[in-house]
Amino acid sequence: MNKKVFIKSYGCQMNVYDSTRMADVLAAEGYEQSETPEGADLIVLNTCHIREKAAEKVYSDIGRMRLQVKSNADGDKEGVIAVAGCVAQAEGKEMMRRAPSVDLVLGPQTYHRLPDLLKQVDVERKTAKSGRVVDTDFPVEAKFDFLPKTRRSVQPAAFLSVQEGCDKFCTYCVVPYTRGAEYSRAFDAVMEEARSLVDAGTVEITLLGQNVNAYHGASADGTTRSLADLIRELAAIEGLERIRFTTSHPKDMQDDLIAIYGEEPKCMPYLHLPVQSGSNRILEAMNRHHTRETYLATLAALREVRPDIALSGDFIVGFPGETDADFEDTLSLVREVKYAQAYSFKYSARPGTPAAEMSGQVAEEVKSARLQALQELLNQHQAEFNEASIGRRVPVLFERTGREPGQLVGRSPYMQAVHVQLDAHQEGEYTPSKDQAGLMGQIGEVEIISAGPNSLKGQLIN
Repeated sequence: MNKKVFIKSYGCQMNVYDSTRMADVLAAEGYEQSETPEGADLIVLNTCHIREKAAEKVYSDIGRMRLQVKSNADGDKEGVIAVAGCVAQAEGKEMMRRAPSVDLVLGPQTYHRLPDLLKQVDVERKTAKSGRVVDTDFPVEAKFDFLPKTRRSVQPAAFLSVQEGCDKFCTYCVVPYTRGAEYSRAFDAVMEEARSLVDAGTVEITLLGQNVNAYHGASADGTTRSLADLIRELAAIEGLERIRFTTSHPKDMQDDLIAIYGEEPKCMPYLHLPVQSGSNRILEAMNRHHTRETYLATLAALREVRPDIALSGDFIVGFPGETDADFEDTLSLVREVKYAQAYSFKYSARPGTPAAEMSGQVAEEVKSARLQALQELLNQHQAEFNEASIGRRVPVLFERTGREPGQLVGRSPYMQAVHVQLDAHQEGEYTPSKDQAGLMGQIGEVEIISAGPNSLKGQLIN
């Protein structure tokens, strides 16, 4: 009888990808994925340390999971609770102290060793030792060299990790400490995984990395290939219709990558390019390696080769030392760019980062007021971008069924969620029509008939 594993992912797309690869590793050991944690032989919490209070959320979940992992007839815990990812990397042995029910802590660079680590837990238990294992070292070997071939089921859109880690050392960020230095996967290995995804039915691939546009993968022919090179090669794969990548750093947005948007139609006209602040003084304090002017020049170059490109960004408000004038610089940049989507957050200190020790920490009520003002402006621009889509015909990749009977949901080239009603609502139990089932995973031409703040509605054009 196969063992059951429940994996919960927190935070970024990289964690979603890592969780699928953990499932691949564990499948070779006889584990089947479970949709719920109840009675699981193994529970893995794959954590993210970027967002505020991330660690507290994990500890809260650990408390619940200890009651749901597999137990014997006497009620004693038999299953294993493992915490992986960036919180695990940052907390290490401290997590073991705070959470006695955790059996295994492993960092994001060591999950390829999961089978061996689980055996260590088992040995510890049988020898009356603690039964608890911590592995947060940065290994000499690259984990990607030891992962099995993907076993993922057919999915229209898939993530593919090509780069990890960061050498930028922004003063607010923990990524260099939890993910390590920048590392690019071998070009040929990425291509092999991409082909396997397409063979399984994937139509759209999103290339992932902490600084994905810093990708420089070694090729078997002895050359080093850039992200632009990789996109060109991927575009030649028959059956792959869409290519995206995230997250990019403005410093690494080189001319060849900008040019791709005007040369390769499979490269979707959407780019997430975090700026964090519109103030040069704050950008310098953040150690962002770019200025307001260089950032805007990059966007101008992108719009020159692809005028319809949709732009997304990240913003931090209330960074230490941020004044009203600095914040106004951010608002003025937003007014100039008019983002189609954006993510914004209040600055929150991360232990061990330089910004946590900076003077001029901004009061919480000031940060809250600034965030509200920024989000109102960002939401206004997103609504305007969506409303401008009404009446347009766009290709939509259908990825899932909607909440309403007969509804499919997909993405436009500009990353907008699009809801399409195929069948009239019927009372009672609903069975998807043949048309609906046949469209799943396909790209259909859709006319946009209405727009909301976060999504669009359209009708299929026969």
